[in-house]
Amino acid sequence: MSDLFDGAEPQPLPALRAERGPLPAAAGAAGAIPLAERLRPHHLDEVIGQHDLLDAGKPLRVAFESGQPHSMILWGPPGVGKTTLARLMADAFEAVFVQISAVLGGVKEIREAVEQARVAQAQGRRCIVFVDEVHRFNKSQQDAFLPHVESGLFTFIGATTENPSFEVNSALLSRATVHVLQPIGEADQQALLARACEALGAAAPEAAAATRLIAYADGDARRLLNTFENVVRMVGPQTIVDEAVLERCLGAQLRRYDKGGDQFYDTISALHKSVRGSNPDAALYWFVRMLDGGVDVRYVARRLIRMATEDIGLADPRALRLCLDASETYERLGSPEGELALANAVIYLAVAPKSNAVYTAYKAARAFVQQDGTRPVPLHLRNAPTALMKTLDFGRDYRYAHDEADGYAAGEHYFPEALDPPPAFYHPAPRGLEIKIAEKLARLGELDAQAKKAR
Repeated sequence: MSDLFDGAEPQPLPALRAERGPLPAAAGAAGAIPLAERLRPHHLDEVIGQHDLLDAGKPLRVAFESGQPHSMILWGPPGVGKTTLARLMADAFEAVFVQISAVLGGVKEIREAVEQARVAQAQGRRCIVFVDEVHRFNKSQQDAFLPHVESGLFTFIGATTENPSFEVNSALLSRATVHVLQPIGEADQQALLARACEALGAAAPEAAAATRLIAYADGDARRLLNTFENVVRMVGPQTIVDEAVLERCLGAQLRRYDKGGDQFYDTISALHKSVRGSNPDAALYWFVRMLDGGVDVRYVARRLIRMATEDIGLADPRALRLCLDASETYERLGSPEGELALANAVIYLAVAPKSNAVYTAYKAARAFVQQDGTRPVPLHLRNAPTALMKTLDFGRDYRYAHDEADGYAAGEHYFPEALDPPPAFYHPAPRGLEIKIAEKLARLGELDAQAKKAR
């Protein structure tokens, strides 16, 4: 599709700006602009959250300070700052900012973006083309950006809530750095609420009410700010927002999690423990209680994935795949049909054999490595891609397991040489598939013992 945008010399377009400019200051204008938009940061230091990307020395901070923008994919859930970061990058590099929504846009919008980039280039200015929900564009539409990214006509920034490995063309993905944005943490959401109170001239909410608002937002800053703004509009800025006020204002949007004295995290704890306790009826009950309470269903999906890895593990490896499929099904179908897929996962997890052997082994291995020294890799395990490395005995005497009897190099040592006997982290549980795993490890251990005796 590269020839789609070739042809006549583009004409200058009106209102071409490098910056967003100030928000409208006319009377009544601020009230028409959502709080989340009014509080959108205008400088990198105003951004709340994303410490792994924006703290000193972190990847995006370095990118901002480098003076050279690069094409990137910003991957993360809604309301975590993808659009904000793209705008801030345009501001930082004094670049023309062109935004396209892949939900609403198409070939026409892509053509207009390319024309604006050419006008900017003719004026000696950089251009950043930001595509929101880039995964919604089809392959041909995504490919249309490639020649212009390669030529340097503009810097491409795509935002997506979906895994770019599956949803973004490999050709475009290879020309962009993927930055993963995380849900906004609780402490950062508390800071956002403080900013919201200041902007609205409102009293700070009670601690319990703030906790419920934060739980309801589930890491989405936009949802947190807009929800709080709606409550303040209903009751007035001088009213102190408590849990009763939240119930009265939001109703079904924010159902009570503490009808029986439980708090939000107690409810998810009850679901987790019911699954761990192999009680499908109780697990289903707490799952429905959370849905009835208005929880973000994606939050429940993430917790089910955690349960599959933490409490079932290799006793039934199918559990993790089923949870991932259920989560994807919910994304495809939405509510209420998608919730049935998660109900399937809840019951499957509850009746599956349980094992935390991998969870325990992983923690033990981490603790061991953290307190142990950095031991050298044994020579026979080292890679030897060059002649020099081979002369230094890298890879010498390594036994290729596939050439050994039963595909196992009995007696071979895979730990650093000083670790003898080696530590044992993984102890399979006597349940599910791990029974077979334990039997195999025991048989291999016998072969190792026989090999050592034969030496």
